[in-house]
Parts: sequence; structure tokens; C-alpha cells
Amino acid sequence: MITASPSLAVRQFEADYRRQRSDARRLQLISVTLFATAVFISAWADGFFDTTEVNLPSGERITTWKLWASLPRLGDYLYKTLPVLRLETLGPDLAEWFWRWPVWLELLGETILIAYLATFLGVLGAFALSFPAARNLSPNGWLLVASRRYLEIIRTVPDLVWALIFVFCFGVGPLAGVLAIAIHATGSLGKLYSEVNENIDMRPLEGVKASGGSWFQQMRYGVVPQVIPNVISYTLLRFEINVRSSSIIGYVGAGGLGQEIRTAMSLQEYRDLSALFVIILVTVVVIDFLSEKLRHRIIGFENLRA
Repeated sequence: MITASPSLAVRQFEADYRRQRSDARRLQLISVTLFATAVFISAWADGFFDTTEVNLPSGERITTWKLWASLPRLGDYLYKTLPVLRLETLGPDLAEWFWRWPVWLELLGETILIAYLATFLGVLGAFALSFPAARNLSPNGWLLVASRRYLEIIRTVPDLVWALIFVFCFGVGPLAGVLAIAIHATGSLGKLYSEVNENIDMRPLEGVKASGGSWFQQMRYGVVPQVIPNVISYTLLRFEINVRSSSIIGYVGAGGLGQEIRTAMSLQEYRDLSALFVIILVTVVVIDFLSEKLRHRIIGFENLRA
């Protein structure tokens, strides 16, 4: 009886383990099958398996996969955007490539200012709404629902659509771009900030509340010190995103480099497009580098690493 009990327990454990492994494998197989089916249906609905007719150099007309037949056209388009740069005439070639650099730099400054002011306004709105939109911080249920629905609505509408609306209201110019990006940034940052608020330690709030602090004092002294590092990180990331967005919404008349992109595409000035893309790329890289340094300085990352 004494030696049989461990053996029975071991056999029971092995049987339970095999059953759990079998259930896990069955669940994994079902999940992979559902995922693959969803990918196939999405690809089929989006035209990935469409076919088209193409003419061969011999004059024969065949039917082939549309995606495969269209890839060379992408290469042709990218080739048209490449500038002619020769080592012996590099200076003049660069001058010809960036021939409108005074105008582009002025519009780049406008683009950065649009993104900066839009980020500032977006942070103000998102930060204020993130507290009532957090389940563990909202003072009552109706304010929680109203805050969350409002943030969902304003971030569901793309910033390009907001730009079209504000261009109609305020006319062509950077004001429409600032308002469009600010509203969309409010919705996006509000969600991120509220999720950060929901993951805080509630004990500091309880201490402020026990000492007679109001709801605003609980937020100020119990929540804000905990969430500031994440708020800064998300804000700097959003500023980088807004720089790219402000470069695009000018396409609909909301100011910035977007209007030059629209002009270059309309006139088929492909090399101007590549010059504008290089300017935007360098700007984003510089902003990303400076944002990283600023974030590390604020949160004390460099001191911790040392």
C-alpha cells in the first residue's frame, strides 16, 4: 500500500499531463487554422490573387498574377525618382536635385511648427481626459463612458479627414492642419495615457484620500508622479508621428510640405518627390534622436546606465 500510492499518483500525473498537452495541441491547431483562413480570406478580398493580361515582348498576350506583373512598374516609378549624381559634378547635381531648397526649408519649418503646436494642444486635451477615462480613477460611471466614447470618436476619424473638414471651415492654411492633427492626437494620446493610469499603484492615492485630499489632489499627488515618464515617452513619439502627418495633410491644403508633394505629383516631377522624401526622412531621424536624448535626460536613464 505504501509503495503503490506514489506509483498511482505518478500515473495519474502523467495521464493529466498527456491530456493537457493534447488539449493544448488541439487548441494550437485550431488557432493556426483560423488565423491562416482569416489571412487567406483577407488576401482574396483585397485582390492579392487577382490576375491580369500582359503583353510579352514577342507580342504574345498572357494572363498572369496581377501582383507579380505590377512589381516592375513599382521599380520603374522608383527609378524615375532617383537623381543623377556624379562624383565629378556632385555639387551641381545636388544643387539641381534640391533646386527649390529655400521654399522647401520654409515649408519644413511650417511643418514642424504645425506638428509642435498640434502636439501641445493634443497633450493638453489627452492628459485632461485620461483621468476620467481610466476605470480606476473616473469619479463616476457616466463620465467614464462619455470620456472613452469621445476619445474613440475623434481618433476613429483619420487626421486627413479632419484636415478636409477644417479646410472647408477655415480655408487653406496651417490652421486647419494644426486643428486636424491636434484632435486626432488627443484621441490617440488619451487612450495611451488612460491605459498608463490604469496600471498605477493605488496606494499613494489612498494615502492622499485618507489625509482628506480631493479627487483633483489625488490625481495631482498620487497619479501624476507615477505616470510622467510614460507620458513623456508617448508625447515625444506622438510628436514624431505628427511631423510625418503634417507633411501629408498639406496635400489637401492644410499647410506644410504636403502642398509641394501634391504639386510634384501633379506635374510628375519625380525627382522633386525624392528630394522632399529625403528632407522628411532627415527631419524625422533628427527629431527621433533628439527626442530619445531628451527622454533619457528627463527620466534619468543616463545616470542609471552609468
